[in-house]
Amino acid sequence: MTTLVIRRPDDWHLHLRDGAALRAVLPFTAARFARAIVMPNLSPPVTTTELALAYRRRILAALPAGAQFEPLMTVYLTDHTPPEEVARARASGRVHGFKLYPAGATTHSELGVSDVRRIEPVLERMAELGMVLEVHGEVTDPAVDVFDREARFIERVLAPLAARLPQLRMVLEHITTRAALDFVLGARAGLAATVTPQHLLMNRNALFAGGLRPHHFCLPVLKAEAERAALLAAVTRGESRLFLGTDSAPHARHAKEAAAGCAGIFCAHAGIELYAEAFAAAGALERLEAFASHHGADFYGLPRNSGTLTLTEQPWEVPAHYPFGNDELVPLRAGERVAWRLTERA
Repeated sequence: MTTLVIRRPDDWHLHLRDGAALRAVLPFTAARFARAIVMPNLSPPVTTTELALAYRRRILAALPAGAQFEPLMTVYLTDHTPPEEVARARASGRVHGFKLYPAGATTHSELGVSDVRRIEPVLERMAELGMVLEVHGEVTDPAVDVFDREARFIERVLAPLAARLPQLRMVLEHITTRAALDFVLGARAGLAATVTPQHLLMNRNALFAGGLRPHHFCLPVLKAEAERAALLAAVTRGESRLFLGTDSAPHARHAKEAAAGCAGIFCAHAGIELYAEAFAAAGALERLEAFASHHGADFYGLPRNSGTLTLTEQPWEVPAHYPFGNDELVPLRAGERVAWRLTERA
């Protein structure tokens, strides 16, 4: 069996929910990742530093005994976020970024930003204080094809913003296209991107394999095979601007298997193992550690973790579902196999 020992990784894009849902999913992440950037799109959203710190306390209270995990908090931007909130966030030492959701782009984004020009004073203050802007990069214009929304966002919003505010540090999250790769890898300093395991391992055919597959629906939506292959090639050649962000997004089974099912794929149960599978398929296992454990920490200006994980090429079958409060949670690869297993943490 092949084994791989890596420095303990971080997840730079994660949804943990709250209450019983938080308690159900947090152990999966805490077993694998030392830290995670926690998304603020609760209902209601985490729109202030005070709310972010309260959410952090709830996360820490929900940790399994003995777990070593640090939640890195974010604040949800709205049209009405005051510039003063940036200084409060920076002073807290616990808030590591502000999340830009274009209004209506994804789950619980209704209160997001309607026009980035409305929050220019906030973004200017972020640039001054070195706060990171985490971006869901899709336009919500109904005239734009769903498969083109990322590229159009870069064209219309992100590229002009990067030019207007050259000191603003930004992460374009869960990228899915060659257009996003070209932008991030060719951009000025201070821009980076996260990449999910689902966008490395699946193309849009997975949405329809054997019938409509609601548990493969996420936003940004899975893309064509050429786009998936381009992402995999970029992350496995060691590009330092690209780093791990699972975008693990749990939803109860009834909310996914519905007439208007929620967007989001739950992958935290195999959050590092799925990446190992992708890197192994590309013949680049030796580059997994940098992608998972170095690049993100370096971009956010945090120390690299000191602990290690051992992964073994040993297939295991993913359960059909996990408990999720009073409901069930269907994970990625439910009833199927994952090729790698987490075998040790030190």
